[in-house]
Amino acid sequence: MISSQSNIWKATLLGATFALLTITGCHHDHASAIPANAGAPDNSGGPAPTASLTADPPSIDLGQSVVLNWRTTNATSVTIDGIGQLPINGTQTVSPSNSTNFHLIAKGDGGVTEANVRVTVRVPVVPSMGADNNTDGDMGSEAAFHQNVQDLFYDYDSFDLRPDAQSSVMHAASYLNAHPAIKVLIGGYCDDRGSAEYNITLGENRANAAKTALVSAGVSANRLRVVSYGKEKQFCTEENESCWQQNRRAQFTLDK
Repeated sequence: MISSQSNIWKATLLGATFALLTITGCHHDHASAIPANAGAPDNSGGPAPTASLTADPPSIDLGQSVVLNWRTTNATSVTIDGIGQLPINGTQTVSPSNSTNFHLIAKGDGGVTEANVRVTVRVPVVPSMGADNNTDGDMGSEAAFHQNVQDLFYDYDSFDLRPDAQSSVMHAASYLNAHPAIKVLIGGYCDDRGSAEYNITLGENRANAAKTALVSAGVSANRLRVVSYGKEKQFCTEENESCWQQNRRAQFTLDK
């Protein structure tokens, strides 16, 4: 009888031990199925880009140049407003005609960042000529007028303002704004090629382009009068490019 009870006790103990081992083994299998990086942040987009933009020098006189210098990290695309698409890192020489804020945008897999720099352009103000210098109040002298308000020249069959005319326009506008009593007659001229009718229209377009540039620079439009002479009044009569270039112009004179 005692032997039978002992066998029953051993069987019960063996069964309990087997059940405990089974439960423990299942617990370990379940834990190992959890990913090692569960709950970690997702960085699949990549790090955010960084960008810096500088100007050397930050202040210039009208007509001078400045070097923009930019550096980025983690960027795949870089643009600057008014300039366009650019390399990821680099430099660019610019000659702004007025004070300008340059705005850079850098894009990458991790997002977008921006950088800005301001370039100050100093525009000279021509002082009003005093009475001791043969002037008439705010009118200034005629010689000073022609020295500061110089003619603009155009390419063949064009009335677009050339890049070399921009500084002349700004200088002329500064002088005119310092002498508010001056009124200006703007004459449009052409070389002798083409019909008279065509050149009258082209001369008017050239004079109006000069007027628009001065108005944009701050000169009141009611001080400016436009006339076209077409090809009827030639500054030079030789048949060569040097001579034709002299005739393609917008001429400024005092409108008395």
